[in-house]
Amino acid sequence: MENYTISSLRAALKAKEISAKEVTEQYLSRIEELNPKFNVYVYEGREHALKQAEEADAKIAAGEDSALLGVPMGLKDVFTTKGMPTTACSNILRDYVSPFNAPVVDRLYDAGAICLGKVNTDEFTCGVSTETSCFGPTKNPYDESKVPGGSSGGSGALPVLNMGVFAMATDTGGSIRQPSSLCNSVGLKVTYGRVPRSGVISMASSLDTIGHCAKTVEDAAIILNVTAGASRMDNTTLDVEVPDYTSFLGKGVKGLKIGVPKEYMDDSIDDEVRETIWSALKVLEGQGAELVDIELPLTNYGVAVYYIVSPSEVSANMERYDGIRYGAKTQGEVNELMDQYLKNRGEGFGDEMKRRIMVGTYALSSGYYDAYYLKAQKVRTLLINEFNDAFSKVDVIAGPVSPFTAFDIGGKVQDPIAMYMADVLTIPSALAGLPGISVPAGFDKAGLPIGLQLISPQFREDLLFQTGSAYEAETEFWKQLPGV
Repeated sequence: MENYTISSLRAALKAKEISAKEVTEQYLSRIEELNPKFNVYVYEGREHALKQAEEADAKIAAGEDSALLGVPMGLKDVFTTKGMPTTACSNILRDYVSPFNAPVVDRLYDAGAICLGKVNTDEFTCGVSTETSCFGPTKNPYDESKVPGGSSGGSGALPVLNMGVFAMATDTGGSIRQPSSLCNSVGLKVTYGRVPRSGVISMASSLDTIGHCAKTVEDAAIILNVTAGASRMDNTTLDVEVPDYTSFLGKGVKGLKIGVPKEYMDDSIDDEVRETIWSALKVLEGQGAELVDIELPLTNYGVAVYYIVSPSEVSANMERYDGIRYGAKTQGEVNELMDQYLKNRGEGFGDEMKRRIMVGTYALSSGYYDAYYLKAQKVRTLLINEFNDAFSKVDVIAGPVSPFTAFDIGGKVQDPIAMYMADVLTIPSALAGLPGISVPAGFDKAGLPIGLQLISPQFREDLLFQTGSAYEAETEFWKQLPGV
């Protein structure tokens, strides 16, 4: 399978070296070959994809052009798509088919992208390992005994397995960046409100962002050119100018100040991860960037704040899933409506969902709201102010994405706190609504990927592309594919 990027595939299509239908068939064959082993796709939209490919070929033959014309992709199974199941990988929504597309899906289709199907995620995106999916876990492309990260584990694994050119995903507390780091893909989390969330199943409404997993920083910029911008369907999007993000590629980092938080590089980080990230930072320094030591002490409170705010919003968002209006309705006799609710939700939700719903409901309950949810939001404000102060001194903040590389499937399932700590370095910027990117930075001695995390001020994704592309151009770790 050719290791196509968006730009290389678009060039091949324009040169008539291959047709959109031919390349789509290649990816569908690849999915048929590898999906039983890695469990990336939970639904394969063969007929839909081939129809879109034929339409793309007709447009190419007519001389039409658009950013993603003829480019096959996967969609995380929370993006509503007309005519395809959208289940959030939960039994309570199993086989649900939406009557409409999410606005961001329409933008991708309008740009010519071809949807190969839906990819695996933790149930309702609650998880860091893709192990809470009702369809079973996705496996890491570099070691099948390891997790791919989560919640967007399927999306993170897809590009490096060449089961599509890119995948759309969501990031609430690290759900794009962490699996991208663990799978050696480029993962972009956008500024809160940069891409419309309407039609994408919500987890925590004040935190959810729509991004993507791709092969290169250039690909990530091309996709954001398509998806970014305000939408009348989502009043959390802001009418902020959308620049041509590809224009920032190749500008170099000379003169940029890159902040390195001591909390992101201390002894709590795995030694191999820390050494790899220092090597990456030295590459940027060698290109003319200035490394600046900074402190973000509230990082230590990020996980505690997140696991009050997020479950509280999960509890509110999950209220609509009762197995009556839509979704799976369990069988059997019940005496009253409440019994039906309890039965549907008890059988429909997995353990992690129940855990977060209970924690969130407790935090929002009378007598506890001020002590937990309100206090957490106050600390969140302090954390935002801390980032604002840091960005008055530096242009970009850099560090690891995850404190460790991919762990064993089943290795942390019985210890939720240990599982939650996988996002300790991505949660703070998510709470602040900041954009971030994971760029492949190398591998540990076991051959497991490590990602470099870059964080910028709100709506300054251009700095992420500028810095990330400079580092990627010199290292090209994205080309080191798993031997499958």
